[in-house]
Amino acid sequence: MAGGTWIQGVEKVRPGLYMNFKIAALERIKSGDRGTVTMPLELSWGASHTFLKIEKDSDVLELLGYDINDPKVTKVREAKKRAKTLLIYRLNGGDKAKATFGTDANVTTVTAIHTGTRGNDISVTSEDDPSGEAKKLVKTLVSGRVVHQQLVVSASELAANAWVKFSGTGTVDKTAGTLLVGGTDGKAIGEDHTAYLEATETQHFEVIAYPFEDASLKISFISFIKRMREEEGKKIQGVIAGSLNNGAFQNIADYEGIVSVGNGVVLLDGTALGTTDAVAWVAGATAGASIIQSNTYSAYEGAVDANPRLKNSQVIDALKKGQFVFVHDGVKVKVEQDINSLVSYSQTRNGRFSKNRVVRVLDAIANDFARVANDSYIGKIDNNADGHALLKAAANQYLRDLQDAGAIQNVDFIKDFEIDPARSVGDEVYVNLGVQPVDSMEKFFFTVEVR
Repeated sequence: MAGGTWIQGVEKVRPGLYMNFKIAALERIKSGDRGTVTMPLELSWGASHTFLKIEKDSDVLELLGYDINDPKVTKVREAKKRAKTLLIYRLNGGDKAKATFGTDANVTTVTAIHTGTRGNDISVTSEDDPSGEAKKLVKTLVSGRVVHQQLVVSASELAANAWVKFSGTGTVDKTAGTLLVGGTDGKAIGEDHTAYLEATETQHFEVIAYPFEDASLKISFISFIKRMREEEGKKIQGVIAGSLNNGAFQNIADYEGIVSVGNGVVLLDGTALGTTDAVAWVAGATAGASIIQSNTYSAYEGAVDANPRLKNSQVIDALKKGQFVFVHDGVKVKVEQDINSLVSYSQTRNGRFSKNRVVRVLDAIANDFARVANDSYIGKIDNNADGHALLKAAANQYLRDLQDAGAIQNVDFIKDFEIDPARSVGDEVYVNLGVQPVDSMEKFFFTVEVR
């Protein structure tokens, strides 16, 4: 359905729910589930240029070719610490690993299912059937671990598995171990990134992790997020790697839809994760947090230090420049403050818009109102007094649920949701909705009196 920011005087053509997304005019109907992150990566295995859905740890091996704790999929592991679901998109292609074994009359060719250097870790063995039948036991191994085996006589009987496919003539000869070779990782180009962003427009998610240092890519990504939020009505957030130059932070986004990660962490095993790696965790934490939860002072699982560890003056500089940073408090590595990159305030975007908890509430309102209107109201409810009453009753019940949950406060159920009957004619409905999101306690000021 259509959506976006409604501006008085600008005609809307497509049927849909248009939102005047101001501080005092924010809309929502029913809360949906959170927790989905999409992330583009250059990988060494997996289907290229498609979304690979990861919901449990075992999906990582099945779809990306590595155990979730393998360094090759560090960003996936970090995102999964907080995210419910990952939509991983492999940007690059490459060459498939291959091998042949047997004699001239009995040649078997083995080809990796996917492109990438992971294919070079695959080997195939063929031995006489231990039961004594005139067959061969053909095993597929990845890094020495058997992942598939089958009993056959001829090469034509060999069935493909999740790792390789077979072809050949004659019977299957024996081999103590034939290693596939020639698998390569292609390099993603600008068109691959553009194709990814276009593909995300048809997917459902809360947050995009964009773990790349390239400045031009990040600028294009920021523009994409702004277009999705303000023109398409898709209230998503993006997470990028910030920059620390000569001890000072730079803010290239200055926008509530972009979270800029200022530093990384050091893990328990000594692995140092930079900002592009930390982007994945922040995206997972942002998507996984509920609308009544802030990530301020939230501990980073498995981290023992910040990378780099920031001085007090640098932390202050980071916050002033809209950077999401990690600090070591002497015991744990924590998020200093759950903020986005917005630092330039206006009448329609005040300082509260820099808080991610507040943005989560506002984004959920926009997304859920649009979703429920699309499912239950558009084209189904009469645009008259009776229809307006139904819409108001549903909206007020939803506002009551939000207030009871602690997401918003001080709701006036008479005035906070008003339909303009004079303007709401034909197929257009104009609504004024005021909400006050609840923020978390983050700063405590105590006056200590000595007696």
